[in-house]
Amino acid sequence: MARDIQLTLIGKPGCHLCDDAREVVQAVMAEFERDDACDVSLDELSILDDEALRNRYAEEIPVLLIDGEVHDYWRVDPVRLKTAICAKS
Repeated sequence: MARDIQLTLIGKPGCHLCDDAREVVQAVMAEFERDDACDVSLDELSILDDEALRNRYAEEIPVLLIDGEVHDYWRVDPVRLKTAICAKS
């Protein structure tokens, strides 16, 4: 049975660091597409659409959560992300 792993990228439109983080996350996710051990999905949230997120993360975006827990902020390291996903699968 595949383990569901939920990634959440919190950012805002026009944020170049958010765009960079998205590219890293999508590249890492592509490596897991053929892996039957886990199903990795991505949800993106904008701090402009949610006052609680804006109050909490405005100075840290982009923020990447794995299963609701903060994994990285400002820059997403692909090796560290891959290692974290493997540890959860």
